[in-house]
Amino acid sequence: MSQNARDDIDAYLTVLAVERRLSEHTIKAYRRDLTKLLAFSDQRGLFLWKGLNNHSARLFSASLNANGMHAKSIQRILSACRGLSLYLIQKGELTANPFDDVRAPKSEKRLPKTLNVDQVVSLVEIDVNDPLSYRDKAILELFYSSGLRLSELCSLDLNDLNLPEKMLRVTGKGNKMRDLPIGRQADQAIRNWLLQRNALPLKDYQAVFVSQHGNRISVRNIQARVKHWATKQGIEISVSPHMLRHSFASHMLESSGELRAVQELLGHANISTTQIYTHLDFQHLAQVYDDAHPRAKKSLKKADE
Repeated sequence: MSQNARDDIDAYLTVLAVERRLSEHTIKAYRRDLTKLLAFSDQRGLFLWKGLNNHSARLFSASLNANGMHAKSIQRILSACRGLSLYLIQKGELTANPFDDVRAPKSEKRLPKTLNVDQVVSLVEIDVNDPLSYRDKAILELFYSSGLRLSELCSLDLNDLNLPEKMLRVTGKGNKMRDLPIGRQADQAIRNWLLQRNALPLKDYQAVFVSQHGNRISVRNIQARVKHWATKQGIEISVSPHMLRHSFASHMLESSGELRAVQELLGHANISTTQIYTHLDFQHLAQVYDDAHPRAKKSLKKADE
């Protein structure tokens, strides 16, 4: 392996650390990714950097894929190699970027995990007997009622609530604001929580949801409370706030079929982002068909035979 190649990588990482102020963790990740390029070149006897061209860059990408690496990881490695190549062009070591048109294989879109209606009902019907349990019930009900992002729920202020109209205003990605309806159960849970809220030593008077110390509740605190109640309510899978948002979207689409409406409720800029829920809806319909249609049952029976 060429020591010059190693020195160039060290110099490039120094530039990233000093000029772009990337974290130590990120620099270590870049080093691991670029070391894979060095190892690949060693195995094939390539003389870096003269032996690095578009063909060898494609072979490198293909080798990562052949070793079973996930598409997103390959994308990250190729991005690191692309950045290094730009640096080498500036140094005069390369005349063109060999990674410019090299792309990782498309990654399969994983369908979001959701709870079924019975699981959601079980989760939100918690016993309330102190201020924090009233708070947690309101959080769970609101996640499922309005499909909020975790960050949106955390940042809710009292003046974002319009309880007489059963509406709330949230600030989503890109500081875009949207008005959302509050369901009947969530509305009642929020009202009950606000009556209990003053029992805590309030420090953040504007925050709708506060911790036991009176500060605005944190993202990690909400995640922990959702997991806590899921376990306590006997739900045998790991539950997250985002899973409640997915469940809201899936159940709304399943009931209404209104993709555009679900897009607006979720605050998605592009409907393509919302369309993943149509796959979930199709899975539900396919399952209903398999369970109920006589011909489906017969075909399954024959397959078993």
